Amino acid sequence: MLQKFYSHKNALEAGCDEAGRGCLAGPVFAAAVILPKNFSNTLLNDSKKLSEKHRNELRIIIENEALCWAVATCSAKEIDEVNILNASILAMHRALDGLNKIPELILVDGNKFKPYQQIPFECIIKGDGKMMSIAAASILAKTHRDEYMLNIHTENPVYDWNKNKGYPTKFHKKAIAIHGTTKHHRMSFNMSEQIKIKFKK
Repeated sequence: MLQKFYSHKNALEAGCDEAGRGCLAGPVFAAAVILPKNFSNTLLNDSKKLSEKHRNELRIIIENEALCWAVATCSAKEIDEVNILNASILAMHRALDGLNKIPELILVDGNKFKPYQQIPFECIIKGDGKMMSIAAASILAKTHRDEYMLNIHTENPVYDWNKNKGYPTKFHKKAIAIHGTTKHHRMSFNMSEQIKIKFKK
């Protein structure tokens, strides 16, 4: 069972997580969520452990019942400029900027973060499977990113983004080899080495 709160001091805790870090295409998305003290949902879990149907159901519940939530992105161009780790953290900071309440503690999935407005934070490895607020953030980041990738798939259907969401599947890499890259691809991921071709930029 997921833990409701990290602190027992009735602090406003914001869970943060990202989605799309390991992709070849598309932005990295991040979410920040502050849940109410009485929030409870037995289905809530790490987004990777849930079906698409359950993620979408939980997205509606979280967006309706959270004290506040926000989703933000860093583009493929920004990822290329600052690297994926820094872009993931920047997207989390932008999500925190979007909250209409100021958290007193930030809980981050993983082991890397940068200070945000002098608010205390805790990095929790596999936190999306341990803390409710991080799990909720993982679901919002994942579902919002999947929705975005479905939308840009209609512009670039040859890459199968409606199925792979920009991740480096065999089909996606083969499509890049045949059709080259788009403005949505991350050139800093050294994709030419991954699929053994030279890309047209």
